[in-house]
Amino acid sequence: MARNYVFLICLLIMALDIVAGILGIEAEIAQNKVMINARWGILECREPSFQAYKLGLAATILLGLAHVIGNLLGGCVCIWSKKDLDKATANKQLAVASLIFSWIVLAVGFSMLIIGTLSNSKSRTLCGISNHRLFTIGGILCFIHGLFIVAYFVSATATAREDRMNQTRATT
Repeated sequence: MARNYVFLICLLIMALDIVAGILGIEAEIAQNKVMINARWGILECREPSFQAYKLGLAATILLGLAHVIGNLLGGCVCIWSKKDLDKATANKQLAVASLIFSWIVLAVGFSMLIIGTLSNSKSRTLCGISNHRLFTIGGILCFIHGLFIVAYFVSATATAREDRMNQTRATT
């Protein structure tokens, strides 16, 4: 019965990351539809796009939610030393590697989406270096994040199951 929940949670995490990625790419499309007021080489002035702002904000929230769900329900898998790493099972090593990569991808993708979202806030007209492709790169990183966080969740769940089985063997 617990395996069904693992599958459903993986589907939920992937769905959140896929929707976040699509929203990020849609925010880029909405931002590109806004008229550029002036352009001087790499500098440009453009009005903010409220549609891009809403889509970018939604993508950012969904990316964060997927990460929180994956980490909270996956549990804590820690390796404290090189000796622990050498003794760890393949599942535990995969869990730690996936966790590290998911945090790196989250940091970069979240930053890209936040910068793109803030550049489209209503309160200011953006004049400066053009920041094209922030939403697109952030959206693509949402897809990559989904792969790493699901790999972490599955391997962390398998590690917890292995630990429970080893504890029952040790007590018998």
